[in-house]
Amino acid sequence: MYAADGSDVGEVDEVAGDDGRDIFDGLAVARSALGRPRYVPAEQVTGITQGAVHLSLTRDQVDALGEYLEPATSAEIEAGSKGGAGGAVGAELRELEGDALAPVQRHEHPMNLWRRLYFLLRRRIS
Repeated sequence: MYAADGSDVGEVDEVAGDDGRDIFDGLAVARSALGRPRYVPAEQVTGITQGAVHLSLTRDQVDALGEYLEPATSAEIEAGSKGGAGGAVGAELRELEGDALAPVQRHEHPMNLWRRLYFLLRRRIS
């Protein structure tokens, strides 16, 4: 990964977005082997070619980026449509039941050490 001046500023750890909807949100960038990855928003990526990612940021701006937070776990609960007046109430009850039995994490969190080691090994093997 290269800053606007061409200096090497790290390696891509993870691509953030939604594969199912073909949305590119940004990148998790590893600045050092075990350092916490930094988040580069998609707007700051000026080009992606084979083996290289170019940014509109300077090295100092990359150093000042915030930590990459893994996205929260999400799930969609689709209510079956049975019609009638009780359909909406039934859907709400099923959603509450789903949250009680299988709660969904609704906040972002930093990468843990094991995940960072996984990405380090994946970068070294690739």
